[in-house]
Amino acid sequence: MYNFDEVINRYNTNSLKYDFASQRGKPEGILPLWVADMDFRTPGEVTDALVKCCEHGIFGYTETKGDYFEAVFNWFDSRFGYKFNEGWLVKTPGIVFAISAAINSFTEKGDAVLIQRPVYYPFFGSIMANGRKVVSNSLIYENGAYRIDFEDFEQKIIAEKVKLFIFCSPHNPVGRVWTRDEIKKIGDICLKHNCIVVSDEIHCDFVYAPHKHTVFTQACEGFEQNSVVCTAPSKTFNLAGLQVSNIFIPDRKLREKFIGAVLRTGYSQLNTLGLAACVAAYKYGAPWLDALLNYLSGNAAFINNFLRENMPRVKLIKPEGTYLAWFNFKGLNMPQKELDDVITHKANLWLDSGTMFGTEGEGFQRINFACARSVLAAALAALAEGFNE
Repeated sequence: MYNFDEVINRYNTNSLKYDFASQRGKPEGILPLWVADMDFRTPGEVTDALVKCCEHGIFGYTETKGDYFEAVFNWFDSRFGYKFNEGWLVKTPGIVFAISAAINSFTEKGDAVLIQRPVYYPFFGSIMANGRKVVSNSLIYENGAYRIDFEDFEQKIIAEKVKLFIFCSPHNPVGRVWTRDEIKKIGDICLKHNCIVVSDEIHCDFVYAPHKHTVFTQACEGFEQNSVVCTAPSKTFNLAGLQVSNIFIPDRKLREKFIGAVLRTGYSQLNTLGLAACVAAYKYGAPWLDALLNYLSGNAAFINNFLRENMPRVKLIKPEGTYLAWFNFKGLNMPQKELDDVITHKANLWLDSGTMFGTEGEGFQRINFACARSVLAAALAALAEGFNE
């Protein structure tokens, strides 16, 4: 029914992923598996909704009515058992935008903001760009998996007087899907010390059995009073360019502060096409997503088998969620610069170097496996050949 094996030519479409290699210091013709942007077409129902908008031909200021809330609510209720009030919903043009708004809402210049590196690099970029201090409760890597150092987490909040914690759930790039117990421990500590939690859950729809995603506020009833939950259809349905996200803020005072920060940017109504795409995706996209998850699970298994048979010193941190694989190259005993050079210039692959996610990512690489399996196979073969040279 859905052909995820189709290889779609994305060159000459102004694609950031494909058309800007030289501008970003990469060789022309390099195979890109870096930015979190899938190579699959969005569901046909979404395209149909966009075509209908285009046929109307007028793209004036657009707001949402009940059908928008109903589509978002039904999606989160059916997929995660998460129910929210319409008044909690604040729409923004993206989650990084929302994170910056939260930083400006709940902290002052010079305040410490906590993250857990290695982590999605716009977290610390947004903190620094807004004149705040980055503090990291670095994840612990042992026995091929990552865990949270809860003792260090609490100590950092106390010592640095942390007012805001940015949580990545599921985690990008290490692929952890945090358990309800882990989330509750995080939330309990933050409640205890009056630390607001911004939970980036943009990858919540990409979770592989037997793991299950827990919306932050589901872990404990009290967490609603100090949390901002960030969601979007953009990763799930490959809609990043349409710029729409849905932010859930149950507490009225936090919500008013957040909305104030958004208004100070001068932003008001969202992208007309983005809003239409969001409704269509959440109303009709479940069968497509279920098929995609099965395909991506197969891609992850393909990676694991390939590395075991052809590059046994390179280890896959098995993804519990996301479509981003985290490769451990430490077994090759190569400096990061040399590792990056071999991948770029020998294997001709554009990956995300681990140090982009903090110094804790040294010796690692992130690879986007949301592509046709034939492309993935070619990329892995090129990787093996590059290191064999």
